[in-house]
Amino acid sequence: MSNIQDLVDGLMNCDDKQAYHCLKQLEDKSSRSAEVYPFFDTFVEMLNNTNSYIRTRGIVLIAANARWDVDYKIDEIIDEYLKHIIDDKPITARQCIKALPSIVKYKPDLKNHIENALHRANPLRYKDSMQLLVFKDIQKSLDNIRNL
Repeated sequence: MSNIQDLVDGLMNCDDKQAYHCLKQLEDKSSRSAEVYPFFDTFVEMLNNTNSYIRTRGIVLIAANARWDVDYKIDEIIDEYLKHIIDDKPITARQCIKALPSIVKYKPDLKNHIENALHRANPLRYKDSMQLLVFKDIQKSLDNIRNL
């Protein structure tokens, strides 16, 4: 467990490469077992961080642990999570949008709520260069959700 704790602590590392390495290891562990799920509340706290990279890491790890969420923690924080569909940083928004089908796969009761949030999202809030990318991400996520 201390190895997991070290990786979770590493998510806040000011060296983004090191923090990304921790993220990837935690994502991999989350795909195989529930050993990362006890740190779920830490990932939720990360959603409100001023650093968009840290917010993104929280977003990714919440979705990666959806399959292990027997305590319905995602259900409790889904509105807070969905706010990141239109995060101040378009890169963070894109990561959130791309993670949503994973949540729906393991939390089908949230499907309509998530689809509605995606339909309400307005990519026009971003610079021209990002609008089409965000729009395409939304469409792809909606398609993936429909095909689950």
